[in-house]
Amino acid sequence: MAPVVVLWLAMCLGGTWAVDKGNFKTCDQSAFCKRQRALKPGESPYRALLETMELTNTRLTLQLINDNNKVRLLLELYRLQGNITRVKINELKPLKPRYEVPDVLIREPPTEPLSLLSQDENGVVLSLGAESQRVIVSARPFRLDIMEGREVLMSLNSRGLLAFEHLRMRKDTFSYKVTSTVAKLICCCHPTGPSAVSLDFSLPGVEHVYGIPEHADTLRLKTTDNGDPYRLYNLDVFQYELYNPMALYGAVPVMLAHNTQRTTGIFWLNAAETWVDISSNTAGKTVFGKMLDYVQGSSETPQTDVRWISESGIIDVFIMLGPKPKDVFSQYASLTGTQSFPPLTSLGYHQCRWNYNDQEDVKSVDAGFDEHDIPYDFIWLDIEHTDGKRYFTWDTHKFATPKEMLQGLMDKKRKMVAIVDPHIKVDSNYKIHNEIRSRGFYIKNKDGGDYEGWCWPGSAGYPDFTRIDMRDWWASMFAYDQYEGSMENLYTWNDMNEPSVFNGPEVTMHKDAMHGAWEHRDLHNTYGFYVQMATAEGLIKRSGGVERPFVLTRAFFAGSQRYGAVWTGDNAAEWDHLKISIPMCLSLGLVGISFCGADVGGFFKSPSTELLVRWYQTGAYQPFFRAHAHLDTPRREPWLFGPENTALIREAVRQRYTLLPYWYQQFYQAHRTGQPVMRPLWVEYPQDPATFTLDDEFLIGKDLLVHPVTEEGARGVTAYLPGKDEVWFDVHTFQRHNGAQNLYIPVTMSSIPVFQRGGSIIPRKLRVRRSSTCMEHDPYTLFVALNSQVTQMGELYIDDGHTFNYEKEEFIHRRLSFANNILSSLNLAPDAKFTTQSWIERIVILGASKPSKITLKAAESQVEFEFDASMSVLTLRKPGMNSGADWTVTLQ
Repeated sequence: MAPVVVLWLAMCLGGTWAVDKGNFKTCDQSAFCKRQRALKPGESPYRALLETMELTNTRLTLQLINDNNKVRLLLELYRLQGNITRVKINELKPLKPRYEVPDVLIREPPTEPLSLLSQDENGVVLSLGAESQRVIVSARPFRLDIMEGREVLMSLNSRGLLAFEHLRMRKDTFSYKVTSTVAKLICCCHPTGPSAVSLDFSLPGVEHVYGIPEHADTLRLKTTDNGDPYRLYNLDVFQYELYNPMALYGAVPVMLAHNTQRTTGIFWLNAAETWVDISSNTAGKTVFGKMLDYVQGSSETPQTDVRWISESGIIDVFIMLGPKPKDVFSQYASLTGTQSFPPLTSLGYHQCRWNYNDQEDVKSVDAGFDEHDIPYDFIWLDIEHTDGKRYFTWDTHKFATPKEMLQGLMDKKRKMVAIVDPHIKVDSNYKIHNEIRSRGFYIKNKDGGDYEGWCWPGSAGYPDFTRIDMRDWWASMFAYDQYEGSMENLYTWNDMNEPSVFNGPEVTMHKDAMHGAWEHRDLHNTYGFYVQMATAEGLIKRSGGVERPFVLTRAFFAGSQRYGAVWTGDNAAEWDHLKISIPMCLSLGLVGISFCGADVGGFFKSPSTELLVRWYQTGAYQPFFRAHAHLDTPRREPWLFGPENTALIREAVRQRYTLLPYWYQQFYQAHRTGQPVMRPLWVEYPQDPATFTLDDEFLIGKDLLVHPVTEEGARGVTAYLPGKDEVWFDVHTFQRHNGAQNLYIPVTMSSIPVFQRGGSIIPRKLRVRRSSTCMEHDPYTLFVALNSQVTQMGELYIDDGHTFNYEKEEFIHRRLSFANNILSSLNLAPDAKFTTQSWIERIVILGASKPSKITLKAAESQVEFEFDASMSVLTLRKPGMNSGADWTVTLQ
C-alpha cells in the first residue's frame, strides 16, 4: 500500500481517537475570513446611485459604489413567487466573470411584478405585494430593509459589513480600512487577487436561529462573538468534535429565524468556503436600532445579527418571508426541490460495517438475522470488497461470484449496497481510469495536468463531476453490462466525496485545482452534490427510468435532497455522539434533507451494550436507520451481546418495521411539499417558546413525538408534551397525558418513550417479516387517538414501493377520519389507479368509550370488538375492509 495511505491508516487505527484540530483552519488562519472579520460595524462605504436605477416588471437594477475605492457593483432585486425576495450583487465590470452556482436551483425562479411606491433623494420604496410588504432601498449609506406594515422583518447591510473584493491584476494592490490601520496585500495568492464577499443581516425580534448544517452542535445556533464563526466547507473530519462550529462533511447555506410571530429564512447561494457569524443583540444598541425605534416604538427589541463571508463568487441571496415554518419549507423547496421519494425498502434497517470479509461472511450475517428473527432490508459492502480500491470492481478472491451472492439476497427479498467513491486509482490496467483520462474528464491542476492526490487506492485522480458529459458517462457505468457483477438489487454509497484528499490541504483538494475555467475554491462545496447526482442518475438509467434509486452520500449541499440520503459521518461510540445525532438530523431536515441518520452504535470505538441498545432504540425512530462500524472494532451484529440485549435490539428494529406505512407516508408528503419528516417541536408549535431550544426530542410528521433515552444509566427521562389543548398517548401503554407539560417517564432498558398525538390516525403493519418487501401485501392496523376535537384525521398512502409509477398516478391515497363516532376512509386521489391486496385487520381507538355495537357499512355487518375500560381502549378485530376502498365503520 502507498506510504501516505499507510500513514493515514495508522492514524485511524491507532490509540488516539480524536479530531486533529491542527489539520483544519480557524478563521484567523483563513486569510479572507480574518480579513473580513476585521471589518467592524459602522457606516458602510457603499452608497446607491439612484440615478442608475432601472425598474422593469420583473426586477430592479441599481448601481452601488464603494466611496473608498470607487469600484461599482450591480444590485439586482427580484420579487419571486411564493413570498421570496432575491438579492444579487456582482461587480458591474469584473475583470473576468465571477462564479455563479449552477444546477442547484431546479429552475430559474419565476418572478412577480415589482411596483414603485415612492422615491426621493434618500432612496426608493418598492411594494412586495402580499400583506403590505415592501422593501426600502436607502441610498447613503446603502441598506435594504424589508418591512410588513410597521414591522421590520429583516435588514441588509444595516451594520455596514457589505464587502466585495473586486478582481484585479496581479500587480495591483488593494486596501481595506481596518479600524485605524490600512492593510495592504499584494495580490499574489490568486490570479486575479482576493475575491471574498460579505454581507450582514439584522433580524429584529429574533432570538433563535437554526440551520446551516453540517455542524455537531445544538439545534439552536449559538452566538460566535467569542470564538470562530460557523464554517461551511466540506471536509473529511476524523472523529469530529462536538459542540463546535468546525466544518464537517456537508454544507447547506440556509438559515431559519424564528419567533412566536414569524419564521423567515436566508439562503446564501455560494459554493465557496463560507463562514457565518452570529451575534445576539438588542436593536436599540445597534446602528439599525434608530430606525427600528422609530417604526416600532421600542429600543429594547431583541435582535440577531448574522454575517455571511464567502471566499469567492457573488452575493446571491434568497430571503424567504414565511410567515409560518411550513411556508419557509415550501419556499425553499420551490427553489432547490424536495426530498427524493425513496424506495420503501430503504426505510427499513441497514446492516453495515467496514468490512464484511467475503461472500461467506455476507451469507453468514444474512442467515444470522433469520436465525434471530430480526428483520433487515440491506446489507452493505465497504471499500474492501473491490479489487484494490478500484470501484465498479470486485475482489475476485473474496467475492468471486457476486451475482450468486446478490441472487441469494434477492431470493429473500433483500438488497445490498456497495460503495463507489469518486477518487479513481491511477492504474493503466484499470478501465475506469483509462476512460476518464482519455476523455479528459479529470480535474486539472493549475498547470493543466491531471490533478492527483492520495486516497484509499494510493495515487488517485478526481473526475470533474461539474461537467455534464462527465456525469453522463459516470451514470452509464452503472449499466449492468458495464458494472460487472451488479444486479437490480445492488445500490450505491458515495463516501469520501468532499472530496477527501489525504495529502491535500485540510485533507481535501487544493483550491487552485481547475474545473475548466473555474478554480476549485469557487465550487468546492458542490462536489459531493454532483457526485450523488450522477450516481442517482446512473441507477435510474440502468432500469430504463423505471426504478427509484437509493444513494447515500457523505458530502452534500443545497439541493442534495433531490438525490437520496445522507448520514452524519464518522461518529464515535460515545453517549454524547448518540445525543448529538438528534440535533444534527433535525438541522438537516430544516434545510430540506429529510433522509438523515447516524451510524448506530458509533463508527469509531466499541459501544457498551447499554449504549448499543439505546442507539438502536434511537435510530429506529430516525429517518435513515443503519448500523455501521470501523474496520478496527470488534464485530457487533445484533446477536453478539447476549440473549437479553438481542431481544431488546430485535424489539427496536421490529418497532421500526411496524411503522413503515407511516414513515413512507411522511416521505411522500416530504417529496410533495418539502416539509421535514423528522422535525423540531417548534415547527408544529411555533408560538410555544418552550419548544424553541428543545433538541433531545422530536416529531415524526406531526403525530408522533419521540424522546429517546440518551443518558447512561437513565432511570427516567423528562419529556415536554406540547400543545395546551393537546392530548398525547403513550404508544406502548396507551396511557393518556395532557399537553403543555413536562412529563417524567420512568424507563427501563426496554423503554422507548413515544407518544401519538390525540386527533390523529396512524397506520401500522403489525405482522413483521424478514424484510419490508415480504410485508407488501400484509394487512394494516389503524391506531385512532381521540381528543376533545370533533374530528380525528390521518392518511394512508400505498403504491408499488419502488418505481416512478406514482408519477403516473398509480397509487392509493386515502383520507382517514373519525367524527361523530363514524370512522371512514375517503379517496384523496379519485383519478389515481392502483390496487392492493392489503386489508384492514384491526382498528385500535385510544381514549374511547364502550359502544353497544359496531357496524361496517360496506358489508352491512357487525364488527367484533373488545373494550379495555381501565385504559379506555377499544379494539375492532378483523373488520376486513380493503385498504384501498371506501368504507365506513359506525360506533353505536
